[in-house]
Amino acid sequence: MFRGNTKYFKLFSPEKLYRKYIKDDYDILVAYLEGSCTRIISGCPDKNKVKITWRHFAENEKEFLQAYRSMDEAKRIYQRFDKVVGVSQTVIDAFEDLTGLKGISTVKYNTNETDKILKLCKEPVKNPKFVEKEDVLKICGVAKVRPRKGFMRLAEAHKRLQDEGYKYHIYILGEGEEQEKIQSYLDKNQIADSFTFLGYDTNPYKYVARCDWFICPSFEEGFSTAATEALVVGTPVVTTLCSGMKEMLGENNEYGIIVENSSEGVYEGLKEVVSKPELLESYTKQAEIRGEKFSMQDTVDAVEDMLEEISNEKILLMTGTIKPFADVSYKDPKTRYMEYQKISKDILKKATLI
Repeated sequence: MFRGNTKYFKLFSPEKLYRKYIKDDYDILVAYLEGSCTRIISGCPDKNKVKITWRHFAENEKEFLQAYRSMDEAKRIYQRFDKVVGVSQTVIDAFEDLTGLKGISTVKYNTNETDKILKLCKEPVKNPKFVEKEDVLKICGVAKVRPRKGFMRLAEAHKRLQDEGYKYHIYILGEGEEQEKIQSYLDKNQIADSFTFLGYDTNPYKYVARCDWFICPSFEEGFSTAATEALVVGTPVVTTLCSGMKEMLGENNEYGIIVENSSEGVYEGLKEVVSKPELLESYTKQAEIRGEKFSMQDTVDAVEDMLEEISNEKILLMTGTIKPFADVSYKDPKTRYMEYQKISKDILKKATLI
């Protein structure tokens, strides 16, 4: 892949792109990114292959159509897949609203290497900019420092709260094109001593685990991996309302704090956690509980089960042992799955997935 490939690939049919880029033979084909990857994999001419595509963002129509010549073409391409997987229900809802395609989607949460994360978070912090034994509330964010991540409006909210006299320290793990602008704002307003950029670190978990709160001031997310990882290490989350956050933290802030996706919302969320220290204990316990939901084993098992189910059903359709999905007598997925599971073992002994 190369920069600007999305517009370039629109000039070619999915079939031509598939022939050019996919040289080996596979039983299961997965397009793990929107756009060009989905366009390429959809060009597989063999209907017996299992084809799955992932969606990570709740895009508007303009963003969605960047990789396609028209909405009609986009619909035709997605209908070639056995399953469209979204990283959150919000992502799937946006996809279905845009395309009108129902019944081919499912939600699978991002996989986190939880055992590795829990091991890495115990490593010592040697960055001199991070004051581990600081006697104030420590709040951290982890992301590339670019406009859509909302760190500028976090800095502006921080300025207001510093003026109001609240004492705490914000740490940001990451680098990016907006860092210089934000740093200039902090310096100009003389608040840089309590808002620190730590730079890039391959192990952000050791910092997140040592902070009291994790903050996500983003304008948009798919299903925030960084926020999920914060829960895994037991650090409570305060975030703007982005895709997947209610699934992650609860409809009524049961497992974390969700605020309006605006500059005022960021300010109110930040003020909530710095002005009410009593929230920390309860939300830390809830973060630990919620973090268990996103264990690596559970998320990997969910994807493996999906692949096995689709593969088995594809075999049964090929052999004529079970009716197509569209048949009304099989509209209940559980009923359909139980039926083909009963006969799939014998079929699998005789059939080879092509």
